[in-house]
Amino acid sequence: MTYHWKELLPVDEYIVRTNGILQDFDRKALTLLYQPLIGPIGFSLYMTLWSEVEVNRLWGMKNTHSHLIKMTALNLQQIFEERKKLEGIGLLKTYVKEDESNRTFIYELQPPLSPKEFFNHDVFIVFLYNRLGKASFQKVKNFFNDVKIEENTYKEVTRSFVDVFSFLKPSELDVSNDEMENALSQNNEQMIERVNSSGIFIPENVFDFDLFFAGISKSLIRKDIFTEEMKEIIAKLAFLYSINPIDMAKIVIWTLNEENQINVKLLREEARNYYQLHHGAKLPRLVFKTQPLQDLSLMGREPQSEEDRLIKNLDRLSPYEFLKSLSEGVEPTATDLQIIENIMINQKLNPGVVNVLLYYVMLKSDKKLNKNFIYTIAGHWARLQVKTVKEAMDLAKEEERKSKERSVENKKKETQAGRRTLKNSKDPEANRRLLMLGIDGNENNSNQAMSELTEDDITKSMQKMFEQLEGKGE
Repeated sequence: MTYHWKELLPVDEYIVRTNGILQDFDRKALTLLYQPLIGPIGFSLYMTLWSEVEVNRLWGMKNTHSHLIKMTALNLQQIFEERKKLEGIGLLKTYVKEDESNRTFIYELQPPLSPKEFFNHDVFIVFLYNRLGKASFQKVKNFFNDVKIEENTYKEVTRSFVDVFSFLKPSELDVSNDEMENALSQNNEQMIERVNSSGIFIPENVFDFDLFFAGISKSLIRKDIFTEEMKEIIAKLAFLYSINPIDMAKIVIWTLNEENQINVKLLREEARNYYQLHHGAKLPRLVFKTQPLQDLSLMGREPQSEEDRLIKNLDRLSPYEFLKSLSEGVEPTATDLQIIENIMINQKLNPGVVNVLLYYVMLKSDKKLNKNFIYTIAGHWARLQVKTVKEAMDLAKEEERKSKERSVENKKKETQAGRRTLKNSKDPEANRRLLMLGIDGNENNSNQAMSELTEDDITKSMQKMFEQLEGKGE
């Protein structure tokens, strides 16, 4: 679990700069293309930081994070999490300088991709489509499209520079070389310009290129065709479609053209076909991702107990696979998948934590995914920064214990109130009301078995679930 106070404090200073001029058209791209992916809070944080830079300027004024807390009405943990979201999607770069007395951050806002770049992006386009659905996706795409004129029916008559301007002779120059050099020197200043977005960053260790190249014969493909740009495309497609290096090597071989070059368009199609062949007709969604390596509960050790084995299964399964296993192989509904994806995107819960959440909610709701109930618990767990399966399981047991205690206390209050009101009554209707409250009018003992789950119930039920996951269930 990452705590914000390890990396960020209210007294820490920050200054906002933009990587080139941000323009009004960027707002439309951020609103319609990026907001569905990062959510309204991340979008709002970006816009707030942008507002600190004056029009046609690159740098803002220095502030503390206390100021940012007041401006956004977010707590520091929320700011920290949303900042990471902006960094991950390529909209923000963060730099820090520390000395003995204070810590200062530079938040460098990155321009969004142009609509053309966005709709040609291997990762963004798939996630946006699954986030919006076909109809809304087409509306957004149409917003950035315009009528195309058949230019081949026109003849260009534009004049060139030399057709319009002539050069001065040296004798006609009014400025000396020294004066010109002084005028052009910037003296620790930066020229304002428009910078193109670099898009998202995927670390090299996400895709094993050594294993990838081991699966390709040197006599079949020249290694020099794998430029940095080509390697980036391969890594993004492998990440998006969950393709291992060996299978990715086979796909690349299939897409070679007559000149022994990789056909990028065909590579994208084959990667998509590979995914759909193994996962059905639908394209990938965030819901298919599994627990991050750094948040595995049994990191580096083998399971020592039945609970450990259950945790290992919850870590390795995606929420989609887990929900399908709970339904004995029946495909989850689109509504259920949408609920899960909303939780993973908006609440930033890890897949393993979502698995525990799904099971706990279904256990409490007769195997139904109660939308309001699951969103309430998801919000609570997100505020508590639950990252691992073990933390989620312990929290589920603790919440059930508290729920039982509250229920027992309420039962006692109802029982005491009923006795005070009706204990001396001999009226049959009063006795009937006593019985409805679980009180025997002729006995003082009113203890009754509770319907709530005990911790032992949860443990046994989880054991049954473990057997289902292992293929031993009925």
